[in-house]
Amino acid sequence: MIQHWNLFLAFFRVGMLGYGGGPSSIPLVHKEVVEKYKWLSDDDFADILALGNSLPGPIATKMAGYIGYRVSGILGMLNAVLATIIPTIAIMIILITSLNSFREQPWVNGMTQAVVPVVGVMLATLTYDFLKKAKVNLGWLTTLLLGAGSLILIEWAGIHPGLIIFALLLVALIRPMGKKGKDTKVYVNKEQSS
Repeated sequence: MIQHWNLFLAFFRVGMLGYGGGPSSIPLVHKEVVEKYKWLSDDDFADILALGNSLPGPIATKMAGYIGYRVSGILGMLNAVLATIIPTIAIMIILITSLNSFREQPWVNGMTQAVVPVVGVMLATLTYDFLKKAKVNLGWLTTLLLGAGSLILIEWAGIHPGLIIFALLLVALIRPMGKKGKDTKVYVNKEQSS
């Protein structure tokens, strides 16, 4: 029961504080599930984020559903998804019906714009953490080349990030088989020569 309550609180906070759409929620999800409750490691979180980005649909609800399922099964999945979307739906209904007349007021626009730099810092912090982690496994050169290549393909070539992630996953799946085949060939040659 405590696990469900913590799951609800974690994704309730993500849903309430995730201004700016799905990507701005990612650092908040990381804060809750990796740093606070330690349901996932950094590696698991990175894997879920990569797969979530390659699939259709909002990233925040996909992550909530998967993480909720992983923590507490089907009920956990429902709990996390509802905690993510219900509060914002309720707030939208209240704001649209009661504050519609204030939407053009400068203080309302200023409040929304003031959040943007904070979200930018949170995303930059998470990006730096991912780069440091990638450097440990791949080294700086490969990390920077992959980062620069991804930036060019996404920002200037207009390729969807999901396609790039899917292509990298395919390479990761195929590459060990190639190495294995090469190793097997070397082994066969050694056997023949002996």
